[in-house]
Amino acid sequence: MENIPFYKYHGAGNNFVIIDGRSIPSGKVLDEKWVAWVCDPHFGVGADGFMVLRSSEKVHFVMDYYNADGKLGSMCGNGGRCIASFSKYLQIGNKEVVFEAADGLHKAIFQNNGEVALEMIDVNKIEPLLEGIFLDTGSPHLVLWVNDLMNFPVYQRGKEFRNSLIFQPGGTNVNFVEEKTGKVTVRTFERGVEKETLACGTGVTAVALATAFKRNKLGAGETIIQAMGGQLTVKYRQIRLGIFEDIWLTGPAQFIFEGTISLEVPNDYQSYKNRDND
Repeated sequence: MENIPFYKYHGAGNNFVIIDGRSIPSGKVLDEKWVAWVCDPHFGVGADGFMVLRSSEKVHFVMDYYNADGKLGSMCGNGGRCIASFSKYLQIGNKEVVFEAADGLHKAIFQNNGEVALEMIDVNKIEPLLEGIFLDTGSPHLVLWVNDLMNFPVYQRGKEFRNSLIFQPGGTNVNFVEEKTGKVTVRTFERGVEKETLACGTGVTAVALATAFKRNKLGAGETIIQAMGGQLTVKYRQIRLGIFEDIWLTGPAQFIFEGTISLEVPNDYQSYKNRDND
């Protein structure tokens, strides 16, 4: 069986397997079952998401993002910063890179402290709901404010909101937020992973913008947000209420390890999934 190199990165505990698409044999298609196996923490490498860096004639590279369930996903902010860091390892670009993702073009700037600042898409619509605020920062997010966040049932409530009829057919990510003595803390239930992750880049961005919207705060702003896996910073400009531009997500994007992996799904994983689906 043929093996290819992979690289594992994390951004504030949000972890990803990345491969250089130029190493994939011609004609080989990465199917859903294979990606899900790679992301499986028991049978594969284990990851919240999977990315392929592909060549581009227009920008530095293209980012293909897959959720842990193996399906192609929408934009991932922490993934974007990690794949930018990977591109630097591959000596693509210099102090900054521009890449294409599912929601359009993004610029990433490498900071002197090793962090990566990622330019996010503009946000032109925010929807206040009976419970929380809904917006799309490259991926859809529901932002809800709660008390006693550390003891809040994130998995149970997140799963309920994620599958709520109002957000169908695609569902939504759900961010539970607590503001205490000026500190903003968030826990996120991610669709596609279908559980809580230690951080979510588009989610943290959504929390910062929803908070500014809630406070009617116009002009430039900066919010430091504590996720379970570390701190992330969001800078933005709210030019009119609910209209944001010049949005930047900054935080760590760290290499963990590298290895090689088979391009074929092993039989033990196939048997396990067959039992799971019975």
